[in-house]
Amino acid sequence: MTSGLGRTGVISTPHGDIATPAFIPVGTKATVKTVVPEAVAELGAQAVLANAYHLYLQPGPGIIDAAGGLGAFMNWPGPTYTDSGGFQVMSLGVGFKKVIEMSAGHAPDDGKIADGKERLANVDDDGVTFKSHLDGSAHRFTPELSMQIQHQLGADIIFAFDELTTLMNTRDYQENSLERTRLWAIRCLAEHNRLSVERSHRPQQSLWGVIQGAQYEDLRRKAARDLAALGARDEAEGGKGFGGFGIGGALEKENLGTIVGWVNSELPQDKPKHLLGISEPDDVFVAIENGVDTFDCVSPTRVARNGAIYTRDGRINITNARFRDDFAPLDAELTNYTSQYSRAYLHHLFRAKEGLGPTLATLHNLSFTIEMVDGARRAIEEGRYEDYRDDFLGRYYAKR
Repeated sequence: MTSGLGRTGVISTPHGDIATPAFIPVGTKATVKTVVPEAVAELGAQAVLANAYHLYLQPGPGIIDAAGGLGAFMNWPGPTYTDSGGFQVMSLGVGFKKVIEMSAGHAPDDGKIADGKERLANVDDDGVTFKSHLDGSAHRFTPELSMQIQHQLGADIIFAFDELTTLMNTRDYQENSLERTRLWAIRCLAEHNRLSVERSHRPQQSLWGVIQGAQYEDLRRKAARDLAALGARDEAEGGKGFGGFGIGGALEKENLGTIVGWVNSELPQDKPKHLLGISEPDDVFVAIENGVDTFDCVSPTRVARNGAIYTRDGRINITNARFRDDFAPLDAELTNYTSQYSRAYLHHLFRAKEGLGPTLATLHNLSFTIEMVDGARRAIEEGRYEDYRDDFLGRYYAKR
C-alpha cells in the first residue's frame, strides 16, 4: 500500500519477514549496547544491523562464521543486516568518529580531516588502505574482501562496498568517487555471485547496492540509474543482482527529502530501499514519505547512554535536577519494560553512575523509535498517515 512515495511492504529473508517501513536497531559489534537480544525482540524490533568493519577487527569474521553466522553468534533469531565497512573506514579514517562533516557551509576541501586527528584511511581505485582505530595496525579493504567478510558474517542483507564522501569534498572528487563506487559495485556483484555458489550450504544473502552522490541531483540520479542497470543486467545474465538499495553519504538535513526523492524516483519500485544512519523523528517521516522502507541509526541508543530520553512531548535529559523527585514514568503514553520505573529512579541511576540507567534508557528509546515507525506503517495502511505525522511531530517539536 502506498501514500505518495511512502509505502508499506514486506522484505522476506531466510530468518523471517520484515514489515516495512521499519526501524532497524544498530548492534555495532554484534550487540545492541547495554541490552540483551531478547529484550530488543520484545520491544518489536524486526531485525538488527551490525558493522562489518568492527567485526572484522574483533573478533574476526572467521569466528562468527564458525559460530554459524551473526544471528547465531549473538543469539538473535531474526533477520540481520551488515554494512560494508565503508562508513567506518572513511569516518574513522578522517577522524570524525561517529559524525561525518555534514555542513556545506565551508569551502570544499578534499584533504579535510577532523582537528587534531591524523588521516587513517587512503582511497585508491582498487580499495582502501587504513589503520585500525584499536591498535594502529595496517589493513586493506577491497570490494572482494568486503564481500568475503560479509559472507562470513552471514547477515541476510549485506551492502556493496562504496566510497563514502562528505559535503567537504569538491564536485570533481564527487564525480570521480561516484565512478569508483560504480566500478566497485560491479566487482561486489561478481564476488557475491561466486561466494553464493561456493557457500550454498549457508542461507542465501541479499546484496544491496549503495547510492552516493552527495547533494548533487545529477550525480544522485546517475548513481541510482547506474546501479539499477547493473543489478538488472546481472540478473539477466544469471546472477543474483541487487536485492535492494541503500542510500548513503552525507546529507544536509534540509535537503534529505529532496535527495531521497531523486534517488527513489529512479530506482526500481519493486526493490526495497534502506536509508543509512537516520532516526530523528522529523527525518524519519521525511524518509518514509520519499520511499524509504528501512533505516538504521545508533542515535537512540547512544543518546540514551547519556541520559537523553525520547518522549511524545520532546526529548528530555533525565539527569536534570527537575527529575530528582518526579515519580511519573518516562512517557505515560508508551508502555514498555521501562514504564514500571519512575523518572526519579532513572535520574538517581544516572547520577549514581549505575549501569542499569543506560540499560533502561536504551530500552525506552528503542521502544519509542520502533513504535513511532510501526505507527506510521499502520497509518499508511489505514489511510491516515498525514494526520498521524502532523500529530506526532506537532507534539514532539512543540517546545522547539
